[in-house]
Amino acid sequence: MGETILVTGSTGFIGSRMLSYLAEGGSTIRVFLRPESSGQGLPEGVQVVRGSFSDLDALGQAVRGIDRIVHLAGLTKAVDEAGYNAGNVIPVRNLLAVIKEHNPALKRFLLVSSLAAAGPAMEGRCGVRESDQASPVSAYGRSKLRAETLCLESSLDIPITIVRPPAVYGPGDRDILQVFQMLASGVLVTAGSGERQRFSMIYVDDLVNGIMMAACSERAVGRIYYITSSSSFSWDEVIAAARPVLGFKKLHRILLPKPFVFFAGMVIGAAGLLFGKPPLLNRDKANELVQDYWVCSPEQSERDLGFTAETSLAEGVAATIFWYRRKGWL
Repeated sequence: MGETILVTGSTGFIGSRMLSYLAEGGSTIRVFLRPESSGQGLPEGVQVVRGSFSDLDALGQAVRGIDRIVHLAGLTKAVDEAGYNAGNVIPVRNLLAVIKEHNPALKRFLLVSSLAAAGPAMEGRCGVRESDQASPVSAYGRSKLRAETLCLESSLDIPITIVRPPAVYGPGDRDILQVFQMLASGVLVTAGSGERQRFSMIYVDDLVNGIMMAACSERAVGRIYYITSSSSFSWDEVIAAARPVLGFKKLHRILLPKPFVFFAGMVIGAAGLLFGKPPLLNRDKANELVQDYWVCSPEQSERDLGFTAETSLAEGVAATIFWYRRKGWL
């Protein structure tokens, strides 16, 4: 590509795969790291700028001379709405401010948001589209939507593109690891109507490819895209993809009813507030877990960007499980 690209959130699951992708493509890479981050495992030649997202001087140094910015950094767990605002909204606000001051010729600012900003779909086949009214059901989703709004408000001055991934899986992800660990033990616990639920998923390398297609497409300026699989999946389909790789024969499925999930979320969430630590489950997270259709449409990204997820569910699940085994995670 021959451009200089700034990546935030580069030490995370998606960020590390993004750096590998950019390094293979010949881009000059700059990353913005927290002062306490070790920075181990970065590709050779990566430029490092350290600072917090409240440090406007460090942010200014990070954005100077950059062609494109991929903002991956964000917070998925917080004690309250203010915590999500601090992790997902204020960094975007500050980045946009320093771009206007220090890099007004920036070619693209790409915000990696989330399907949570839009909220769940009403049905499980077509899913939500970019033109649909956003209706987030959690503090996390609301914070991502506020960040999107800031970007769109700055789109007259800065070329903006927003992508909303659904559930992302692949080597290095610790969230879906828990699902495979349950399957390997012969038990799967799901919240809500597990037999009816459908969800969009995307393999991490497909997502990275789609992000960069959006970041480089002139047609994508000022627009929002779902970068997702070509179809939604059921739990039965995930189980069928994992079974030949994990080798489990019998599977006991435990469906936790919605009232129980909300009660557990209320109790555990209250404990989190009491101790000032983000809980594994609260009422907000419970509300996300029990939704039937976390599904989004791939149509606009296919039409505008020519993007199609290349990795089938079976291929992606197998590659992910093999990686977990090599690392001793599974």
